[in-house]
Amino acid sequence: MNHQDLINACRQDWLAYTQHGFIEQLAKGTLAHWHTGTLAQPCYLHYLKQDFLFLKQYARAHALAIYKADSLAHMRTALTSVNALLGSELKHHVDYCADWGLTESDLEAEDEDFGTVAYTRYVMDAGMKGNMVDLYVALAPCSIGYAEIGRNLTTDKHTKRHGNPFESWISLYGGDQFQHGVTQSTTQVDRLIAEIDSQSQRGQDLMKVFSTATRMEIIFWQQALNAVSLEHV
Repeated sequence: MNHQDLINACRQDWLAYTQHGFIEQLAKGTLAHWHTGTLAQPCYLHYLKQDFLFLKQYARAHALAIYKADSLAHMRTALTSVNALLGSELKHHVDYCADWGLTESDLEAEDEDFGTVAYTRYVMDAGMKGNMVDLYVALAPCSIGYAEIGRNLTTDKHTKRHGNPFESWISLYGGDQFQHGVTQSTTQVDRLIAEIDSQSQRGQDLMKVFSTATRMEIIFWQQALNAVSLEHV
């Protein structure tokens, strides 16, 4: 079994995640009210704040991988991810949010939305109840999906690049550095599940974990689109 088997087992949900309406609005690059069919700024700011909170929990999940690891090599790999998240990715996110008028204090003060709570706690629960494989499979939709979204946005001729306020977001996830990192992490997942028969009970259980996490990604996008309150109508 490999990561493509996991994706194929939840193809409809995977497409709903990687081709979500939120992504379509990023590609259009226009800030406006929801009724115009383009992404309203409050939606994007809500996403940025929730993504910060998500990344904090994502780092905790990788820290759990150190505890769940069954070898020193796996512990070192998990530690590398934790260091990258805390030392680089979260800092980049805070710096990026500053360009949108959000301070680190603003991000820290934000309450977790229901979708953020559901998603991150599901990942932690999958790791706590299962082993390192369950945890990494629960984490996989995030990185693999964002890499696919980044590739799609950067190669689609209909994506607005010049003058797009979301261009730096598109460039980040479509860029070589992020793509290379996801290739490495995906290879690790593939190694962990290579000997598992997709038709076995274990294989089916892992597909369910992956599918559930994928559906959580859909909810995460949707909660951002739902962030425009009546006062913005």
